Amino acid sequence: MNRAERLARRAELEHAIEQQRIDLLVAAHRWRTAERALDQGWQLLVRFKTPLLMAGGLLAYRGLRHPGGAARLARRLTAGALFAKKARDLLR
Repeated sequence: MNRAERLARRAELEHAIEQQRIDLLVAAHRWRTAERALDQGWQLLVRFKTPLLMAGGLLAYRGLRHPGGAARLARRLTAGALFAKKARDLLR
């Protein structure tokens, strides 16, 4: 390989590296854009962590004191979720 071929090969490799850097920057931007909604949702959960924990504790306490009511609520929630899914599928 002579000097001209080495210089040409080096130029090709530098171009390939530059293209990879551009691709990496574009992918990082897309990633940040896609994760923005998840980050906002997580921040919302963190903001209301204490009230959610308190409400969960009260629900757990009530569920332990009256297990029949918790089972009935679980059945109703399951039926409601299935109904909502069927309604959404029918509306499409």
